Amino acid sequence: MERDIMEVLLSEEQIKARIDELGKELSAEYAGKDPVVVGVLKGVVVFYADMIRRITVPCQTDFMWISSYEGSNSTGNMVVKRDISCDIKGRHVLILEDIYDTGNSLDFTYRHLLSKEPASLKICTLLDKPSRRKPGITLQPDYVGFEVPNAFVVGYGLDFNEHYRNLPYVGILKPEAYN
Repeated sequence: MERDIMEVLLSEEQIKARIDELGKELSAEYAGKDPVVVGVLKGVVVFYADMIRRITVPCQTDFMWISSYEGSNSTGNMVVKRDISCDIKGRHVLILEDIYDTGNSLDFTYRHLLSKEPASLKICTLLDKPSRRKPGITLQPDYVGFEVPNAFVVGYGLDFNEHYRNLPYVGILKPEAYN
């Protein structure tokens, strides 16, 4: 795996420090609100596990899984493969996402959860890649770990064809690894 990485973009230490900062911000934001923290599978798992351990206020955890992929190809059609299991009507909800890239999946997730009438709905993404946002996507994350360049990033939960998720850092994948 390591030989496929062109450059380490964010080290394990940088990620940990930023998650500590985000944990303090989110703990202050949600003090006394008992939020539901929704992770969007699969890429968020590593970030989610670290992030919820840094949130120091009571919270409920849940997951959903959406996809537009069949194998390594996108169909362009979003599908909820697993919905959240709790009722969020009137609740404060925080979406945790691994990367905000084109905006298609996060926009879909946001609208899906908004239809369930939460008291508030905010987004925290580990990585934001605004240069890849699709025209018409205006949704902005409320909390961002890092803004990243338009490069193929993997590690810390992010994958290429279900590989590299277990790298402890975020790296740029060499083009020959995905071409």
